[in-house]
Amino acid sequence: MGKNSKPYEQTEVHNIANDKTKIQIGENTHIRSELLVFLYGGQIMIGDNCYLGHNSFIWSGNSIKIGNDVFISHNCSVIDTNSHEIDYSQRAETYKDRLKYGNPKQESNIQTAPIIIEDHAWLSFNVIVLKGVTIGKGAIIAAGSVVTKDVPAFTMVAGNPAKFVKNIDKNITTDLKNSL
Repeated sequence: MGKNSKPYEQTEVHNIANDKTKIQIGENTHIRSELLVFLYGGQIMIGDNCYLGHNSFIWSGNSIKIGNDVFISHNCSVIDTNSHEIDYSQRAETYKDRLKYGNPKQESNIQTAPIIIEDHAWLSFNVIVLKGVTIGKGAIIAAGSVVTKDVPAFTMVAGNPAKFVKNIDKNITTDLKNSL
């Protein structure tokens, strides 16, 4: 955990692999979320100056990379894995094995794919980001959206599934400074 970063009382960290390199948090980052790395794999890397809201879930069976200055609001889910097999009989057997032997050490037929959230992105309330997605720099994901595909930099998306709404002016800060 980086300098001046803070996990709040709501924060839960489940590093099932018990490997400190699997969860890395930059400086000045405030976390009110649940971070979980599965035993069969996964890594969570969070940059500097981020905020992860209350009752949000960051679950990794592959890799989740969150850039700098990223805001993830409350009640969001960022999950790079299906967590269970698609085939019903495999899912049932894995569940029985989990009860008997604990969390699986092998991914088996669970589908995973990395998630990347680039610098300055904002996920509003109740957003879901699914496996294999890259959210570009400065992108905004509107409240309640389900992100199933990549989001280009400096765009806003909304809906289920999330779709393009508009471009965001990446020079807005410069424009505001010049007008003062």
